Amino acid sequence: MSPIKDFTFTYEALNRDIFFSEGDTITGTVTVTLTKDTKVKSLSVKAKGDAWVRWMEADEESVVMHRTTKRYLEVKRYLVSETYIDTVLPRGVNHLEFSLTIPLVDLPSSFKGPHGQIVYKLKAKLSRSWHWPLRRQCEIKFFSKSLQHLDQVVMYGSVNTDLGIFSRRMVKMLASVDRLIYSPGDTVSVSVNIQNSSSKRMKPKFILQQNTEYSTKFSTKTCVTILCKMVGEKITRKSEEMVTCQLRIPDDVVFTLTNCKLVSVRYFLKVYLDISFAKDPEVEFPLVIAPSSVANAVLGEAVERNQAGAS
Repeated sequence: MSPIKDFTFTYEALNRDIFFSEGDTITGTVTVTLTKDTKVKSLSVKAKGDAWVRWMEADEESVVMHRTTKRYLEVKRYLVSETYIDTVLPRGVNHLEFSLTIPLVDLPSSFKGPHGQIVYKLKAKLSRSWHWPLRRQCEIKFFSKSLQHLDQVVMYGSVNTDLGIFSRRMVKMLASVDRLIYSPGDTVSVSVNIQNSSSKRMKPKFILQQNTEYSTKFSTKTCVTILCKMVGEKITRKSEEMVTCQLRIPDDVVFTLTNCKLVSVRYFLKVYLDISFAKDPEVEFPLVIAPSSVANAVLGEAVERNQAGAS
Protein backbone atom coordinates (compact mmCIF):
# COMPACT_ATOMS: atom_id res chain seq x y z
CA MET A 1 0.00 0.00 0.00
CA SER A 2 1.35 3.42 -0.96
CA PRO A 3 2.48 5.63 1.93
CA ILE A 4 1.39 8.71 -0.05
CA LYS A 5 -2.05 9.60 1.25
CA ASP A 6 -2.35 12.88 -0.62
CA PHE A 7 -0.33 14.87 -3.17
CA THR A 8 -1.62 18.33 -4.17
CA PHE A 9 -0.41 21.83 -4.95
CA THR A 10 -1.84 25.35 -4.93
CA TYR A 11 -0.64 28.69 -6.29
CA GLU A 12 -1.32 32.31 -5.42
CA ALA A 13 -3.19 34.70 -7.73
CA LEU A 14 -1.53 38.04 -8.49
CA ASN A 15 -4.66 39.92 -9.60
CA ARG A 16 -8.43 39.63 -9.68
CA ASP A 17 -8.37 38.34 -13.26
CA ILE A 18 -6.09 35.51 -12.08
CA PHE A 19 -3.61 35.76 -14.95
CA PHE A 20 0.17 35.89 -15.19
CA SER A 21 2.41 37.85 -17.56
CA GLU A 22 6.06 38.07 -18.58
CA GLY A 23 8.32 38.67 -15.57
CA ASP A 24 5.75 37.53 -12.99
CA THR A 25 6.68 35.03 -10.28
CA ILE A 26 4.34 32.12 -9.61
CA THR A 27 4.44 31.16 -5.93
CA GLY A 28 2.66 28.29 -4.27
CA THR A 29 2.84 25.24 -2.06
CA VAL A 30 3.12 21.53 -2.75
CA THR A 31 1.52 19.39 -0.05
CA VAL A 32 2.55 15.76 0.46
CA THR A 33 0.67 13.81 3.13
CA LEU A 34 2.41 10.58 4.18
CA THR A 35 1.39 7.67 6.40
CA LYS A 36 5.05 6.96 7.23
CA ASP A 37 8.55 8.29 6.60
CA THR A 38 9.11 7.96 2.85
CA LYS A 39 12.11 8.14 0.55
CA VAL A 40 11.62 10.53 -2.36
CA LYS A 41 13.87 10.54 -5.41
CA SER A 42 12.78 13.98 -6.63
CA LEU A 43 9.97 16.54 -6.37
CA SER A 44 9.63 19.27 -8.97
CA VAL A 45 7.30 21.97 -10.20
CA LYS A 46 7.25 23.11 -13.83
CA ALA A 47 5.47 25.83 -15.79
CA LYS A 48 5.14 25.30 -19.50
CA GLY A 49 3.29 26.83 -22.44
CA ASP A 50 2.51 25.12 -25.74
CA ALA A 51 0.69 26.17 -28.90
CA TRP A 52 -0.76 24.07 -31.70
CA VAL A 53 -2.91 24.61 -34.78
CA ARG A 54 -4.62 21.98 -36.89
CA TRP A 55 -7.19 21.90 -39.68
CA MET A 56 -8.04 19.89 -42.78
CA GLU A 57 -8.63 20.99 -46.35
CA ALA A 58 -10.31 18.64 -48.80
CA ASP A 59 -11.07 18.67 -52.49
CA GLU A 60 -12.25 16.03 -54.94
CA GLU A 61 -8.86 14.34 -55.11
CA SER A 62 -7.23 14.59 -51.68
CA VAL A 63 -7.39 15.61 -48.05
CA VAL A 64 -4.58 17.73 -46.62
CA MET A 65 -3.92 18.10 -42.90
CA HIS A 66 -2.27 21.35 -41.85
CA ARG A 67 -0.73 21.32 -38.38
CA THR A 68 2.16 22.63 -36.37
CA THR A 69 3.17 22.99 -32.72
CA LYS A 70 5.49 25.26 -30.76
CA ARG A 71 6.67 25.39 -27.14
CA TYR A 72 6.86 28.93 -25.79
CA LEU A 73 7.64 28.40 -22.12
CA GLU A 74 9.34 25.83 -19.89
CA VAL A 75 10.58 26.75 -16.41
CA LYS A 76 11.33 24.05 -13.82
CA ARG A 77 12.32 24.07 -10.14
CA TYR A 78 13.29 21.14 -7.92
CA LEU A 79 11.95 21.10 -4.36
CA VAL A 80 13.73 17.80 -3.79
CA SER A 81 16.69 17.48 -6.13
CA GLU A 82 17.27 14.25 -8.03
CA THR A 83 21.04 14.79 -7.85
CA TYR A 84 21.13 13.53 -4.27
CA ILE A 85 20.47 10.16 -2.73
CA ASP A 86 16.80 9.64 -1.90
CA THR A 87 15.53 12.29 0.50
CA VAL A 88 13.33 11.15 3.37
CA LEU A 89 10.13 13.11 3.94
CA PRO A 90 8.67 12.61 7.43
CA ARG A 91 5.31 11.07 8.21
CA GLY A 92 2.41 13.51 8.26
CA VAL A 93 1.68 16.65 6.24
CA ASN A 94 4.65 18.17 4.38
CA HIS A 95 4.32 21.66 2.92
CA LEU A 96 6.98 22.62 0.39
CA GLU A 97 6.90 26.16 -1.01
CA PHE A 98 7.95 26.93 -4.58
CA SER A 99 8.44 29.91 -6.87
CA LEU A 100 8.82 30.06 -10.63
CA THR A 101 9.69 33.28 -12.49
CA ILE A 102 8.36 33.65 -16.02
CA PRO A 103 11.14 35.03 -18.27
CA LEU A 104 10.92 38.57 -19.63
CA VAL A 105 10.44 37.44 -23.22
CA ASP A 106 7.56 38.07 -25.59
CA LEU A 107 4.99 35.31 -25.01
CA PRO A 108 1.52 34.96 -26.54
CA SER A 109 -1.63 35.07 -24.41
CA SER A 110 -3.70 32.00 -23.60
CA PHE A 111 -6.11 31.02 -26.37
CA LYS A 112 -8.60 28.28 -27.24
CA GLY A 113 -10.31 27.98 -30.61
CA PRO A 114 -11.74 25.34 -32.94
CA HIS A 115 -8.47 24.97 -34.87
CA GLY A 116 -5.82 25.66 -32.26
CA GLN A 117 -4.84 26.45 -28.69
CA ILE A 118 -2.22 28.23 -26.64
CA VAL A 119 -2.22 26.64 -23.20
CA TYR A 120 -0.08 27.29 -20.12
CA LYS A 121 0.09 24.67 -17.37
CA LEU A 122 1.60 24.28 -13.94
CA LYS A 123 2.77 20.73 -13.17
CA ALA A 124 4.05 19.01 -10.01
CA LYS A 125 5.87 15.67 -10.17
CA LEU A 126 6.83 13.35 -7.31
CA SER A 127 9.25 10.51 -8.12
CA ARG A 128 10.30 7.51 -5.99
CA SER A 129 12.76 4.77 -6.87
CA TRP A 130 11.07 1.76 -8.46
CA HIS A 131 7.64 3.42 -8.54
CA TRP A 132 5.64 5.21 -11.18
CA PRO A 133 5.88 8.98 -10.61
CA LEU A 134 2.87 10.90 -9.33
CA ARG A 135 1.81 13.93 -11.37
CA ARG A 136 -0.59 16.77 -10.74
CA GLN A 137 -1.32 19.65 -13.08
CA CYS A 138 -3.61 22.62 -13.59
CA GLU A 139 -4.08 25.19 -16.29
CA ILE A 140 -3.09 28.81 -15.66
CA LYS A 141 -4.13 31.90 -17.62
CA PHE A 142 -1.49 33.99 -19.31
CA PHE A 143 -1.83 37.47 -20.80
CA SER A 144 0.92 39.16 -22.80
CA LYS A 145 2.01 42.58 -21.53
CA SER A 146 2.95 43.62 -25.05
CA LEU A 147 -0.71 44.56 -25.69
CA GLN A 148 -0.42 47.43 -23.24
CA HIS A 149 1.31 49.40 -25.99
CA LEU A 150 -1.57 49.19 -28.45
CA ASP A 151 -3.58 52.15 -27.14
CA GLN A 152 -1.95 54.65 -29.53
CA VAL A 153 -4.60 54.30 -32.22
CA VAL A 154 -6.81 56.94 -33.84
CA MET A 155 -10.22 57.01 -32.15
CA TYR A 156 -12.13 58.62 -34.99
CA GLY A 157 -12.47 58.22 -38.74
CA SER A 158 -14.24 59.92 -41.60
CA VAL A 159 -15.20 59.18 -45.18
CA ASN A 160 -16.71 61.12 -48.08
CA THR A 161 -18.63 59.39 -50.83
CA ASP A 162 -19.79 60.74 -54.17
CA LEU A 163 -22.98 58.93 -55.15
CA GLY A 164 -22.43 59.46 -58.85
CA ILE A 165 -23.85 61.37 -61.76
CA PHE A 166 -27.49 60.51 -61.02
CA SER A 167 -27.37 62.06 -57.59
CA ARG A 168 -24.58 64.61 -57.96
CA ARG A 169 -24.40 64.93 -54.21
CA MET A 170 -21.98 63.93 -51.50
CA VAL A 171 -22.43 61.88 -48.35
CA LYS A 172 -20.06 62.60 -45.46
CA MET A 173 -19.69 60.42 -42.39
CA LEU A 174 -17.56 61.11 -39.29
CA ALA A 175 -17.49 58.28 -36.74
CA SER A 176 -15.82 58.07 -33.33
CA VAL A 177 -15.59 55.61 -30.45
CA ASP A 178 -15.18 56.36 -26.74
CA ARG A 179 -11.98 54.27 -26.48
CA LEU A 180 -10.11 51.49 -28.24
CA ILE A 181 -9.27 49.04 -25.44
CA TYR A 182 -12.05 47.07 -23.76
CA SER A 183 -12.68 44.02 -21.60
CA PRO A 184 -15.15 41.16 -22.14
CA GLY A 185 -18.61 42.38 -21.13
CA ASP A 186 -17.84 46.07 -21.82
CA THR A 187 -19.98 48.26 -24.06
CA VAL A 188 -18.55 50.10 -27.08
CA SER A 189 -20.10 53.54 -27.57
CA VAL A 190 -20.11 54.85 -31.13
CA SER A 191 -21.10 58.30 -32.38
CA VAL A 192 -21.62 59.06 -36.06
CA ASN A 193 -22.26 62.40 -37.71
CA ILE A 194 -23.87 61.89 -41.12
CA GLN A 195 -24.25 64.65 -43.68
CA ASN A 196 -26.53 63.42 -46.43
CA SER A 197 -26.59 65.96 -49.25
CA SER A 198 -28.04 63.44 -51.67
CA SER A 199 -31.60 62.54 -52.61
CA LYS A 200 -31.18 59.00 -51.26
CA ARG A 201 -32.26 57.50 -47.95
CA MET A 202 -29.75 55.34 -46.10
CA LYS A 203 -29.28 53.35 -42.92
CA PRO A 204 -26.24 53.38 -40.62
CA LYS A 205 -25.05 49.90 -39.66
CA PHE A 206 -22.62 48.76 -36.98
CA ILE A 207 -20.68 45.48 -36.83
CA LEU A 208 -18.38 44.18 -34.12
CA GLN A 209 -16.18 41.54 -35.77
CA GLN A 210 -13.56 39.03 -34.62
CA ASN A 211 -10.91 37.84 -37.08
CA THR A 212 -8.99 34.70 -36.04
CA GLU A 213 -6.11 33.51 -38.18
CA TYR A 214 -4.41 30.11 -37.87
CA SER A 215 -1.06 29.70 -39.61
CA THR A 216 1.43 26.99 -40.46
CA LYS A 217 4.58 27.38 -42.51
CA PHE A 218 2.74 26.77 -45.77
CA SER A 219 -0.91 27.68 -45.19
CA THR A 220 -3.27 30.06 -43.39
CA LYS A 221 -6.89 29.69 -42.32
CA THR A 222 -8.99 32.75 -41.41
CA CYS A 223 -12.22 32.60 -39.41
CA VAL A 224 -14.48 35.67 -39.25
CA THR A 225 -17.09 35.88 -36.49
CA ILE A 226 -19.73 38.61 -36.20
CA LEU A 227 -20.07 39.23 -32.47
CA CYS A 228 -22.69 41.96 -32.64
CA LYS A 229 -24.62 43.76 -35.38
CA MET A 230 -27.00 46.70 -35.10
CA VAL A 231 -28.95 48.85 -37.55
CA GLY A 232 -29.84 52.49 -36.94
CA GLU A 233 -32.83 54.51 -38.08
CA LYS A 234 -33.06 55.68 -41.67
CA ILE A 235 -31.31 58.90 -42.57
CA THR A 236 -33.62 61.07 -44.64
CA ARG A 237 -32.56 62.75 -47.87
CA LYS A 238 -30.76 66.09 -47.71
CA SER A 239 -30.29 66.06 -43.96
CA GLU A 240 -27.63 66.01 -41.26
CA GLU A 241 -28.02 63.75 -38.24
CA MET A 242 -26.03 62.49 -35.26
CA VAL A 243 -26.46 58.77 -34.59
CA THR A 244 -25.26 56.91 -31.51
CA CYS A 245 -25.00 53.18 -30.95
CA GLN A 246 -23.87 50.86 -28.17
CA LEU A 247 -22.55 47.37 -28.85
CA ARG A 248 -21.87 44.96 -26.00
CA ILE A 249 -18.77 42.78 -26.15
CA PRO A 250 -19.65 39.16 -25.24
CA ASP A 251 -18.44 37.90 -21.86
CA ASP A 252 -16.69 34.86 -23.32
CA VAL A 253 -14.52 36.44 -26.04
CA VAL A 254 -10.80 35.69 -26.00
CA PHE A 255 -8.26 38.45 -25.60
CA THR A 256 -6.57 40.18 -28.53
CA LEU A 257 -3.60 38.13 -29.72
CA THR A 258 -1.03 39.65 -32.08
CA ASN A 259 2.39 38.25 -31.09
CA CYS A 260 2.06 34.59 -32.07
CA LYS A 261 3.07 33.14 -35.44
CA LEU A 262 0.56 30.29 -35.13
CA VAL A 263 -2.57 32.19 -34.05
CA SER A 264 -3.73 35.79 -34.17
CA VAL A 265 -6.99 37.30 -32.89
CA ARG A 266 -8.02 40.82 -33.88
CA TYR A 267 -11.21 42.81 -33.35
CA PHE A 268 -12.75 45.46 -35.57
CA LEU A 269 -15.68 47.82 -35.27
CA LYS A 270 -17.12 48.64 -38.68
CA VAL A 271 -19.46 51.55 -39.25
CA TYR A 272 -21.02 51.95 -42.67
CA LEU A 273 -23.98 53.43 -44.50
CA ASP A 274 -26.26 51.07 -46.41
CA ILE A 275 -27.10 52.98 -49.62
CA SER A 276 -29.05 51.38 -52.46
CA PHE A 277 -27.22 51.15 -55.80
CA ALA A 278 -24.10 52.83 -54.43
CA LYS A 279 -20.84 51.86 -52.77
CA ASP A 280 -21.38 51.85 -49.01
CA PRO A 281 -19.06 54.32 -47.23
CA GLU A 282 -17.30 52.58 -44.31
CA VAL A 283 -15.09 53.47 -41.34
CA GLU A 284 -13.21 50.71 -39.50
CA PHE A 285 -11.71 50.84 -35.99
CA PRO A 286 -9.31 48.20 -34.65
CA LEU A 287 -10.18 47.38 -31.03
CA VAL A 288 -8.12 45.69 -28.31
CA ILE A 289 -9.77 43.23 -25.90
CA ALA A 290 -7.81 42.73 -22.66
CA PRO A 291 -8.38 41.79 -19.00
CA SER A 292 -10.15 44.51 -17.02
CA SER A 293 -7.10 45.28 -14.87
CA VAL A 294 -4.94 45.83 -17.96
CA ALA A 295 -7.57 47.86 -19.81
CA ASN A 296 -8.14 50.12 -16.80
CA ALA A 297 -4.39 50.64 -16.37
CA VAL A 298 -3.95 51.60 -20.03
CA LEU A 299 -6.91 53.99 -19.88
CA GLY A 300 -5.52 55.55 -16.70
CA GLU A 301 -2.14 56.11 -18.35
CA ALA A 302 -3.85 57.71 -21.36
CA VAL A 303 -5.78 60.11 -19.11
CA GLU A 304 -2.59 61.09 -17.26
CA ARG A 305 -0.79 61.78 -20.55
CA ASN A 306 -3.66 63.92 -21.79
CA GLN A 307 -3.76 65.89 -18.53
CA ALA A 308 0.02 66.40 -18.62
CA GLY A 309 -0.16 67.58 -22.22
CA ALA A 310 -2.97 70.02 -21.45
CA SER A 311 -1.16 71.63 -18.48
